[in-house]
Amino acid sequence: MSPQARNIALVALASDNLKSFVRGLGLQAVGIVNAEPAQSMDAYEAWLAAGLHGDMEYLARHAKLKRDPVELLPGVCSVIAVALNYNQSNGAQAGMPRIARYARGRDYHKVLRGKLKAVERYLTEGHPGASFRICVDSAPLLEREYAHLAGLGWFGKNTCLIDSRHGSWFVLGFLLTTLDFEPDSPAVGGCGTCRKCIDACPTGAIIHAGERWVIDSRRCISYLTIEKRGDFTTEEARMVGEWTFGCDVCQEVCPFNEPRQTQPLRGRETSVPDFLTAGAWPSLVELARIGEQEWDELTRGSPVRRAGMEGLRRNAVANLGNRASGG
Repeated sequence: MSPQARNIALVALASDNLKSFVRGLGLQAVGIVNAEPAQSMDAYEAWLAAGLHGDMEYLARHAKLKRDPVELLPGVCSVIAVALNYNQSNGAQAGMPRIARYARGRDYHKVLRGKLKAVERYLTEGHPGASFRICVDSAPLLEREYAHLAGLGWFGKNTCLIDSRHGSWFVLGFLLTTLDFEPDSPAVGGCGTCRKCIDACPTGAIIHAGERWVIDSRRCISYLTIEKRGDFTTEEARMVGEWTFGCDVCQEVCPFNEPRQTQPLRGRETSVPDFLTAGAWPSLVELARIGEQEWDELTRGSPVRRAGMEGLRRNAVANLGNRASGG
């Protein structure tokens, strides 16, 4: 075997060992991609220029950092992408808050960071001079692009990343490293002529722009109930419907989330205890007048904390108004 072929074989072996370790942590999928400049920056900047990000000004401020992972970790060579299933029953109960499935248990940022920290420790043992950076949602990284290139899924019309085998009920995490691993192939798939998510979206937030489908955040229930600050307009209050935090509609109707005999992994519920340990939630009436101490205890360690106390109150009031009006 030539020295070059031996090096390639060693890199492949290292990648296989890494993936075995990652799967042993209970992660749904893992893939690797070279840490090259983002390919979708033009489309992302066009989305920003159209104002489709709403009031999320931090997205525009951080845009330049998203051009290249080297902005986050000097000398970065590889991006390790992982996915973690959070699916569970829809949890809808009359008179109670309606919360997106990913947000009912422990904050996924904390769960994924813990698992990626274990991966970092594993790699550091064999490569003490290597550098790493964990990225889970809040870092300026075009996450879906690198996850797609690492083979974790393809872009659905609802802009979610969809894995043809597992569906889309998963969150993403990334470990940037100066180690150089063998990259995987991009995921292949598509929605075809299906438009169930587009037709089901209660607010028409999935729109066609140029050659792709994008989200108009200003009409997205997840944006309105989580990211928007201040009071709702009358129209915004109507749009959130029964959702108190986030929205699952476009994923609930997606055929790739429906179990089939040939694809038994689709729609499978999570086995991650942290995602299934939600405490009891107060009713919408109670939530609409929740106090600071109760809110602090209720949302500690939960993704729902992102909305803030005033935001949760506002959302609950809107839910109650919509229920009373039949909206």
